[in-house]
Parts: sequence; structure tokens; C-alpha cells
Amino acid sequence: MEAAQPADWVYVLPRVTAAFNAASAGCLVAGYVYIRRGRRRRHRAAMISALACSALFLVSYLTYHLHPAVGTVGFVDPAWLRPYYLAMLATHIVLAAPVVPMALVVLYLALRGRWATHRRVARIALPVWLYVSVTGVLVYFLLYVAFPQG
Repeated sequence: MEAAQPADWVYVLPRVTAAFNAASAGCLVAGYVYIRRGRRRRHRAAMISALACSALFLVSYLTYHLHPAVGTVGFVDPAWLRPYYLAMLATHIVLAAPVVPMALVVLYLALRGRWATHRRVARIALPVWLYVSVTGVLVYFLLYVAFPQG
């Protein structure tokens, strides 16, 4: 019996997830710049866009990795880079877990107008979320572009 092969659309998903991560990072930076300049409406739009991009990333990521013919992709070559890649991946995974609840708390605080607490939590959430988004793009780049893991 022949092993099931993923449909062609599945192969596009790693690029899609990286694009959503990159877009999320861009929106986060824009949102930070907007709020520093007092542009509240633009800040709100950028941050909601970052949240939407992250949600779409999650759907795309799960669709790809839960597809029965895909599974996981391991980083093997080049061997000299593997420990650095794994260290980055470990921090990415550990920090990705709290991003969703932190982002939702920051959003909740903003919707409730609790600005002092919103700012305090956002000062922690923003760099963590940005790190996770950027390292997500780096993971894609290393696995699929720079050193494709056949």
C-alpha cells in the first residue's frame, strides 16, 4: 500500500505561516511606533492586525503539522548549526506558549480602558510576542530556504 502524499496546497503552508509571522512582527513594530507618537487609532489598528495575523498563523501552522502526511520537520544539516537552531527553537517554543494569553489580556485591558495596567502588561507582552514572531520567520528560513531538510 502506498503512503498518502499531501496535496500540493499543503506544501505552501510553511511559506504562508512565515508570511503571517512576518506580518505580525511588522504590525507589532508599527503599533509600538504609533503609540509612541500618540497615534492611538493607528496603534489600535496595528495591534488588532497583529492579533489577526497571529491567529491566521496558528491556523496555518496547525493545518500543516496536523496533516497526516506531513508531521514534523527536523533540522539535521548542517550539523554545526543544529545546536544553535535548536536553542533558538527551544526559546521560540517556550515563549510562544504565553503569547496568546498575554495578547488577550492586553486586549481585554485596552477594551476595558484600564490603561495603566494595559501599558504595564504590554511592556512585557510586546517583546515576547515580537521575539516569537521573528524567530518563527527564522525557523522557516533555516528549515525551508537556507538549509532545506529534504
